[in-house]
Amino acid sequence: MSGNSYKNAGVDIERADSFIKKIKPLLEKTSRPEVLGELGGFSSFFKPQIQDISHPVLVSSTDGVGTKLLLADLMNQYDTLGIDLVAMCADDVVVAGAEPLFFLDYIACGKLNPRKLQDLMKGMAEGCRQAGCALVGGETAELPGMYAPEKFDLAGFCVGMVGQDNMIDGKLCEKGDLVVGLASSGLHSNGFSLVRKLFSEEEIRKEWGKEFLKPTRIYSQTILQIIKKFQLKAIAHITGGGFYGNIPRVIPEGLTARIKKKSWPVPSVFPAIKKRGRTNEKEMFSTFNMGIGMILVLSSGDAEPVLSLLEKSGEKAWIIGELVRGKTRVEIKD
Repeated sequence: MSGNSYKNAGVDIERADSFIKKIKPLLEKTSRPEVLGELGGFSSFFKPQIQDISHPVLVSSTDGVGTKLLLADLMNQYDTLGIDLVAMCADDVVVAGAEPLFFLDYIACGKLNPRKLQDLMKGMAEGCRQAGCALVGGETAELPGMYAPEKFDLAGFCVGMVGQDNMIDGKLCEKGDLVVGLASSGLHSNGFSLVRKLFSEEEIRKEWGKEFLKPTRIYSQTILQIIKKFQLKAIAHITGGGFYGNIPRVIPEGLTARIKKKSWPVPSVFPAIKKRGRTNEKEMFSTFNMGIGMILVLSSGDAEPVLSLLEKSGEKAWIIGELVRGKTRVEIKD
Protein backbone atom coordinates (compact mmCIF):
# COMPACT_ATOMS: atom_id res chain seq x y z
CA MET A 1 0.00 0.00 0.00
CA SER A 2 1.47 3.33 -1.04
CA GLY A 3 1.84 6.13 1.47
CA ASN A 4 -0.12 9.35 1.55
CA SER A 5 0.70 11.95 -1.10
CA TYR A 6 -0.52 15.34 -2.27
CA LYS A 7 -1.86 13.66 -5.40
CA ASN A 8 -3.85 11.17 -3.32
CA ALA A 9 -5.28 14.13 -1.41
CA GLY A 10 -6.66 15.53 -4.67
CA VAL A 11 -3.97 17.95 -5.89
CA ASP A 12 -2.10 16.87 -9.03
CA ILE A 13 0.91 19.17 -9.47
CA GLU A 14 2.09 17.39 -12.63
CA ARG A 15 -1.28 17.91 -14.28
CA ALA A 16 -1.19 21.58 -13.30
CA ASP A 17 2.32 22.00 -14.76
CA SER A 18 1.20 20.32 -17.99
CA PHE A 19 -1.77 22.67 -18.22
CA ILE A 20 0.48 25.73 -17.77
CA LYS A 21 2.72 24.57 -20.63
CA LYS A 22 -0.29 24.16 -22.92
CA ILE A 23 -1.66 27.64 -22.28
CA LYS A 24 1.71 29.41 -22.52
CA PRO A 25 1.31 30.08 -26.29
CA LEU A 26 -2.05 31.75 -25.60
CA LEU A 27 -0.46 34.18 -23.18
CA GLU A 28 2.41 34.91 -25.56
CA LYS A 29 -0.05 36.01 -28.27
CA THR A 30 -1.28 38.83 -26.01
CA SER A 31 2.18 40.13 -25.13
CA ARG A 32 3.16 43.78 -25.37
CA PRO A 33 6.68 45.27 -25.73
CA GLU A 34 6.58 46.32 -22.07
CA VAL A 35 6.35 42.72 -20.83
CA LEU A 36 9.68 41.48 -19.48
CA GLY A 37 10.94 38.01 -18.66
CA GLU A 38 9.55 34.56 -19.27
CA LEU A 39 6.11 33.33 -18.30
CA GLY A 40 5.81 30.93 -15.40
CA GLY A 41 7.92 32.71 -12.79
CA PHE A 42 6.92 33.67 -9.27
CA SER A 43 5.73 37.06 -10.52
CA SER A 44 5.25 38.99 -13.75
CA PHE A 45 7.22 41.99 -14.97
CA PHE A 46 5.97 45.00 -16.91
CA LYS A 47 8.08 48.06 -17.70
CA PRO A 48 5.59 50.84 -18.56
CA GLN A 49 6.44 53.49 -21.14
CA ILE A 50 5.89 56.71 -19.20
CA GLN A 51 8.04 59.24 -21.06
CA ASP A 52 5.00 60.78 -22.78
CA ILE A 53 2.72 60.63 -19.73
CA SER A 54 2.64 63.51 -17.28
CA HIS A 55 2.31 62.36 -13.66
CA PRO A 56 1.34 58.75 -14.49
CA VAL A 57 -1.30 57.13 -12.30
CA LEU A 58 -1.89 53.38 -12.09
CA VAL A 59 -5.55 52.36 -12.26
CA SER A 60 -6.58 48.87 -11.15
CA SER A 61 -9.73 46.76 -11.11
CA THR A 62 -10.72 43.27 -10.02
CA ASP A 63 -13.95 41.42 -10.76
CA GLY A 64 -15.55 38.09 -11.61
CA VAL A 65 -18.43 36.88 -13.74
CA GLY A 66 -20.84 35.91 -10.95
CA THR A 67 -23.34 33.13 -11.40
CA LYS A 68 -22.99 33.25 -15.17
CA LEU A 69 -20.58 30.42 -14.39
CA LEU A 70 -23.52 28.17 -13.58
CA LEU A 71 -25.09 28.77 -16.99
CA ALA A 72 -21.78 27.90 -18.62
CA ASP A 73 -21.89 24.62 -16.69
CA LEU A 74 -25.40 23.94 -18.01
CA MET A 75 -24.30 24.58 -21.59
CA ASN A 76 -20.85 23.00 -21.16
CA GLN A 77 -19.41 26.10 -22.85
CA TYR A 78 -16.62 28.08 -21.23
CA ASP A 79 -14.73 30.04 -23.89
CA THR A 80 -16.90 33.16 -23.68
CA LEU A 81 -16.45 33.40 -19.88
CA GLY A 82 -12.82 34.38 -20.36
CA ILE A 83 -13.88 37.31 -22.52
CA ASP A 84 -16.44 38.28 -19.86
CA LEU A 85 -13.76 38.25 -17.18
CA VAL A 86 -11.43 40.57 -19.08
CA ALA A 87 -14.30 42.87 -20.04
CA MET A 88 -15.49 43.34 -16.48
CA CYS A 89 -12.03 44.53 -15.44
CA ALA A 90 -10.64 46.31 -18.51
CA ASP A 91 -13.82 48.32 -19.07
CA ASP A 92 -13.76 49.45 -15.44
CA VAL A 93 -10.20 50.69 -15.93
CA VAL A 94 -10.97 52.70 -19.06
CA VAL A 95 -13.79 54.52 -17.22
CA ALA A 96 -11.03 56.64 -15.65
CA GLY A 97 -9.50 57.31 -19.06
CA ALA A 98 -6.74 54.76 -18.44
CA GLU A 99 -5.26 52.36 -20.98
CA PRO A 100 -5.44 48.73 -19.79
CA LEU A 101 -1.87 47.43 -19.68
CA PHE A 102 -1.89 43.93 -18.26
CA PHE A 103 -4.24 41.32 -16.87
CA LEU A 104 -3.97 38.37 -14.47
CA ASP A 105 -6.46 35.69 -13.52
CA TYR A 106 -7.16 33.45 -10.55
CA ILE A 107 -8.98 30.15 -11.06
CA ALA A 108 -9.94 27.91 -8.13
CA CYS A 109 -11.34 24.46 -8.86
CA GLY A 110 -12.10 21.16 -7.20
CA LYS A 111 -10.23 19.18 -9.83
CA LEU A 112 -8.30 20.59 -12.76
CA ASN A 113 -10.13 19.88 -16.03
CA PRO A 114 -7.62 20.76 -18.79
CA ARG A 115 -10.22 21.04 -21.58
CA LYS A 116 -12.51 23.30 -19.60
CA LEU A 117 -9.73 25.51 -18.30
CA GLN A 118 -8.06 25.75 -21.69
CA ASP A 119 -11.33 27.04 -23.13
CA LEU A 120 -11.41 29.63 -20.35
CA MET A 121 -7.87 30.72 -21.16
CA LYS A 122 -8.65 30.97 -24.87
CA GLY A 123 -11.43 33.38 -23.96
CA MET A 124 -9.16 35.40 -21.70
CA ALA A 125 -6.54 35.66 -24.44
CA GLU A 126 -9.21 36.85 -26.89
CA GLY A 127 -10.50 39.33 -24.31
CA CYS A 128 -7.01 40.71 -23.74
CA ARG A 129 -6.53 41.01 -27.50
CA GLN A 130 -9.74 43.04 -27.73
CA ALA A 131 -8.77 45.20 -24.75
CA GLY A 132 -5.20 45.68 -25.95
CA CYS A 133 -3.67 44.43 -22.70
CA ALA A 134 -1.19 41.64 -22.00
CA LEU A 135 -2.19 38.44 -20.23
CA VAL A 136 0.92 38.19 -18.07
CA GLY A 137 0.06 35.33 -15.71
CA GLY A 138 -2.22 34.09 -12.99
CA GLU A 139 -2.90 31.23 -10.62
CA THR A 140 -4.82 28.00 -11.05
CA ALA A 141 -5.45 26.25 -7.74
CA GLU A 142 -6.93 22.83 -7.11
CA LEU A 143 -8.88 23.03 -3.85
CA PRO A 144 -10.51 19.65 -3.18
CA GLY A 145 -12.89 19.82 -0.26
CA MET A 146 -13.68 23.48 -0.93
CA TYR A 147 -15.07 22.86 -4.43
CA ALA A 148 -16.81 19.82 -5.88
CA PRO A 149 -14.65 18.16 -8.56
CA GLU A 150 -16.41 19.82 -11.51
CA LYS A 151 -16.93 23.23 -9.90
CA PHE A 152 -14.71 26.29 -10.10
CA ASP A 153 -14.65 30.04 -9.63
CA LEU A 154 -12.53 32.71 -11.26
CA ALA A 155 -11.47 36.30 -10.77
CA GLY A 156 -9.60 38.77 -12.92
CA PHE A 157 -7.24 41.64 -12.20
CA CYS A 158 -6.39 44.46 -14.61
CA VAL A 159 -3.93 47.35 -14.28
CA GLY A 160 -3.95 50.40 -16.51
CA MET A 161 -2.33 53.83 -16.58
CA VAL A 162 -3.32 57.42 -17.30
CA GLY A 163 -1.73 60.82 -16.79
CA GLN A 164 -3.12 62.49 -13.69
CA ASP A 165 -4.18 65.58 -15.67
CA ASN A 166 -6.09 63.37 -18.10
CA MET A 167 -8.05 61.35 -15.58
CA ILE A 168 -11.80 61.29 -16.21
CA ASP A 169 -13.64 61.77 -12.92
CA GLY A 170 -16.88 63.60 -13.75
CA LYS A 171 -15.81 66.91 -12.23
CA LEU A 172 -16.16 68.75 -15.56
CA CYS A 173 -19.79 67.69 -16.04
CA GLU A 174 -22.28 70.53 -16.33
CA LYS A 175 -25.89 71.20 -17.17
CA GLY A 176 -26.62 70.65 -20.85
CA ASP A 177 -24.04 67.92 -21.39
CA LEU A 178 -25.35 64.97 -23.37
CA VAL A 179 -25.32 61.29 -22.47
CA VAL A 180 -24.30 58.85 -25.21
CA GLY A 181 -25.04 55.16 -24.74
CA LEU A 182 -23.04 52.37 -26.39
CA ALA A 183 -24.91 49.18 -27.24
CA SER A 184 -24.36 46.09 -25.13
CA SER A 185 -24.12 42.62 -26.64
CA GLY A 186 -26.84 41.34 -24.30
CA LEU A 187 -26.94 40.66 -20.58
CA HIS A 188 -23.15 40.89 -20.27
CA SER A 189 -22.24 39.47 -16.82
CA ASN A 190 -24.95 40.74 -14.50
CA GLY A 191 -28.40 39.71 -13.32
CA PHE A 192 -27.94 35.97 -13.71
CA SER A 193 -29.15 35.06 -10.23
CA LEU A 194 -32.54 36.45 -11.26
CA VAL A 195 -32.31 34.86 -14.72
CA ARG A 196 -31.68 31.42 -13.22
CA LYS A 197 -34.72 31.87 -11.01
CA LEU A 198 -36.97 32.73 -13.96
CA PHE A 199 -35.80 30.22 -16.57
CA SER A 200 -35.63 26.46 -16.07
CA GLU A 201 -32.47 24.51 -16.82
CA GLU A 202 -34.24 22.85 -19.75
CA GLU A 203 -35.28 26.23 -21.19
CA ILE A 204 -31.73 27.50 -20.89
CA ARG A 205 -30.26 24.43 -22.58
CA LYS A 206 -32.77 24.31 -25.45
CA GLU A 207 -33.64 27.94 -26.11
CA TRP A 208 -31.92 30.66 -24.10
CA GLY A 209 -28.40 29.45 -23.41
CA LYS A 210 -26.78 30.92 -26.53
CA GLU A 211 -28.32 34.33 -25.81
CA PHE A 212 -27.36 34.29 -22.13
CA LEU A 213 -23.74 33.30 -22.82
CA LYS A 214 -23.02 36.06 -25.32
CA PRO A 215 -19.70 37.55 -24.20
CA THR A 216 -19.54 40.98 -22.60
CA ARG A 217 -18.57 43.68 -25.06
CA ILE A 218 -15.14 45.22 -24.54
CA TYR A 219 -15.16 48.96 -25.21
CA SER A 220 -11.74 50.05 -23.98
CA GLN A 221 -9.90 50.39 -27.30
CA THR A 222 -12.76 52.33 -28.90
CA ILE A 223 -13.03 54.70 -25.95
CA LEU A 224 -9.27 55.32 -25.93
CA GLN A 225 -9.51 56.38 -29.58
CA ILE A 226 -12.31 58.82 -28.71
CA ILE A 227 -10.32 60.29 -25.83
CA LYS A 228 -7.51 61.20 -28.23
CA LYS A 229 -9.84 63.50 -30.19
CA PHE A 230 -12.60 64.58 -27.82
CA GLN A 231 -13.08 65.50 -24.19
CA LEU A 232 -15.12 62.90 -22.36
CA LYS A 233 -16.34 64.34 -19.07
CA ALA A 234 -17.57 61.12 -17.47
CA ILE A 235 -17.80 57.43 -18.36
CA ALA A 236 -19.89 54.79 -16.62
CA HIS A 237 -19.67 51.04 -17.16
CA ILE A 238 -23.24 49.72 -16.82
CA THR A 239 -22.68 46.54 -14.85
CA GLY A 240 -24.22 45.28 -11.58
CA GLY A 241 -26.62 47.93 -10.34
CA GLY A 242 -27.70 48.95 -13.83
CA PHE A 243 -28.40 52.59 -14.60
CA TYR A 244 -29.42 53.56 -11.08
CA GLY A 245 -26.36 52.02 -9.46
CA ASN A 246 -23.61 53.04 -11.86
CA ILE A 247 -24.37 56.44 -13.37
CA PRO A 248 -24.43 58.22 -9.96
CA ARG A 249 -20.86 57.02 -9.38
CA VAL A 250 -19.59 59.44 -12.05
CA ILE A 251 -22.09 62.35 -11.97
CA PRO A 252 -21.35 65.20 -9.51
CA GLU A 253 -23.79 66.31 -6.83
CA GLY A 254 -26.38 68.77 -8.08
CA LEU A 255 -26.71 67.18 -11.51
CA THR A 256 -29.14 64.55 -12.75
CA ALA A 257 -28.72 62.30 -15.76
CA ARG A 258 -32.15 62.40 -17.39
CA ILE A 259 -32.37 59.29 -19.55
CA LYS A 260 -34.97 58.91 -22.32
CA LYS A 261 -35.77 55.22 -22.27
CA LYS A 262 -37.18 55.11 -25.81
CA SER A 263 -34.06 56.65 -27.36
CA TRP A 264 -32.44 53.29 -28.15
CA PRO A 265 -33.75 49.85 -29.21
CA VAL A 266 -33.90 47.53 -26.17
CA PRO A 267 -32.88 43.96 -27.14
CA SER A 268 -35.75 41.47 -26.88
CA VAL A 269 -34.11 39.47 -24.08
CA PHE A 270 -34.86 42.24 -21.58
CA PRO A 271 -38.64 42.49 -22.20
CA ALA A 272 -38.71 38.67 -22.07
CA ILE A 273 -37.14 38.74 -18.60
CA LYS A 274 -39.44 41.57 -17.49
CA LYS A 275 -42.53 39.68 -18.62
CA ARG A 276 -41.40 36.34 -17.21
CA GLY A 277 -40.62 37.80 -13.79
CA ARG A 278 -43.40 40.41 -13.74
CA THR A 279 -40.54 42.71 -12.79
CA ASN A 280 -41.19 46.43 -12.53
CA GLU A 281 -39.31 48.85 -14.72
CA LYS A 282 -37.17 50.40 -12.00
CA GLU A 283 -35.99 46.95 -10.94
CA MET A 284 -35.05 46.16 -14.55
CA PHE A 285 -33.00 49.36 -14.85
CA SER A 286 -31.44 48.66 -11.44
CA THR A 287 -30.38 45.11 -12.34
CA PHE A 288 -29.65 44.95 -16.06
CA ASN A 289 -27.91 47.10 -18.66
CA MET A 290 -31.10 47.17 -20.80
CA GLY A 291 -29.03 47.23 -23.99
CA ILE A 292 -26.55 49.95 -22.97
CA GLY A 293 -23.16 48.66 -21.81
CA MET A 294 -21.32 51.95 -21.42
CA ILE A 295 -22.34 55.60 -21.21
CA LEU A 296 -20.30 58.67 -22.11
CA VAL A 297 -20.98 62.22 -20.93
CA LEU A 298 -19.74 64.99 -23.23
CA SER A 299 -20.46 68.51 -24.41
CA SER A 300 -23.46 68.83 -26.72
CA GLY A 301 -21.26 70.02 -29.58
CA ASP A 302 -19.15 66.85 -29.46
CA ALA A 303 -22.03 64.39 -29.48
CA GLU A 304 -22.60 64.01 -33.22
CA PRO A 305 -18.88 63.78 -34.13
CA VAL A 306 -18.40 61.15 -31.42
CA LEU A 307 -21.39 59.17 -32.69
CA SER A 308 -19.86 59.26 -36.16
CA LEU A 309 -16.53 58.00 -34.84
CA LEU A 310 -18.26 55.25 -32.87
CA GLU A 311 -20.13 54.13 -35.99
CA LYS A 312 -16.85 53.94 -37.94
CA SER A 313 -15.42 51.84 -35.10
CA GLY A 314 -18.26 49.35 -35.40
CA GLU A 315 -20.13 50.45 -32.30
CA LYS A 316 -23.86 51.14 -32.17
CA ALA A 317 -24.53 54.23 -30.08
CA TRP A 318 -27.25 56.79 -29.43
CA ILE A 319 -27.80 60.05 -27.57
CA ILE A 320 -29.90 58.72 -24.70
CA GLY A 321 -30.16 61.68 -22.36
CA GLU A 322 -28.76 64.88 -20.93
CA LEU A 323 -27.57 66.37 -17.66
CA VAL A 324 -29.98 68.69 -15.86
CA ARG A 325 -29.95 70.28 -12.44
CA GLY A 326 -31.41 68.02 -9.78
CA LYS A 327 -30.81 65.83 -6.75
CA THR A 328 -31.92 62.38 -7.84
CA ARG A 329 -28.79 61.75 -9.99
CA VAL A 330 -30.69 59.50 -12.41
CA GLU A 331 -34.15 59.92 -13.94
CA ILE A 332 -35.51 57.56 -16.55
CA LYS A 333 -38.36 59.09 -18.50
CA ASP A 334 -40.45 58.28 -21.58
